[in-house]
Amino acid sequence: MSVLEIKNLHVNVETDQGTREILRGVDLVINEGEIHAVMGPNGSGKSTLAYTIAGHPKYQVVQGEILLDGENVLEMSVDARARAGLFLAMQYPVEIPGVTITNFLRTAKTAIDGEAPAIRGWVKDVRESMSALKMDSAFAERNVNEGFSGGEKKRNEILQLELLKPRFAVLDETDSGLDVDALKIVSEGVNRAKANTGLGILLITHYTRILRYITPDFVHVFVAGRIAEQGGPELADRLEDEGYDRYLEPAAK
Repeated sequence: MSVLEIKNLHVNVETDQGTREILRGVDLVINEGEIHAVMGPNGSGKSTLAYTIAGHPKYQVVQGEILLDGENVLEMSVDARARAGLFLAMQYPVEIPGVTITNFLRTAKTAIDGEAPAIRGWVKDVRESMSALKMDSAFAERNVNEGFSGGEKKRNEILQLELLKPRFAVLDETDSGLDVDALKIVSEGVNRAKANTGLGILLITHYTRILRYITPDFVHVFVAGRIAEQGGPELADRLEDEGYDRYLEPAAK
């Protein structure tokens, strides 16, 4: 069984005011097939954790480890992390002018698997995934995210998740900017990917509404760069009722 381990992770970032410590000793273990929801107020370090796992050069790891089945992820390049089975669905997916979704997906799949997928089966898989996500087939020939609405961009992220079949996916506020219908479609795509591959999921969100459709096994409350509390799905329900105020005063001291 695959496992993603984060041990005593400390991360800094350079700002106009100098070096700032964002993550202050994060410990987290995600096993294959588990869904971990990370919740917390703005500025608590949730997205920093996501981008550090993915290998964004802006974030400097000063202490700690990230291990994927015992392999040191921090020594891997960004593309090596993807080939090893890590996937990041971004909060703000970028546009890639001049690159169609079809070409992007097949190139990514080839890079990850080490060989190009068979055309007939690949085209069938793409069409079926797009249909399940209620994406018009014409999108396949459009440039990646160019002129897409927020909801269309998020569906495209989940399309990649379904087709690239990673071992672990980090979903950074995938629910942001989605109306109720789009949220349900995207959530169904995440659940479908998990059911088909057994991947582990780190789901970062501010709100509990996505957790009505994607049921977490564990919920972690992130405050001031640390995990302040963790529990089961009932913890998310309590956060919905009480908010984060009970964590913020102790964190400020």
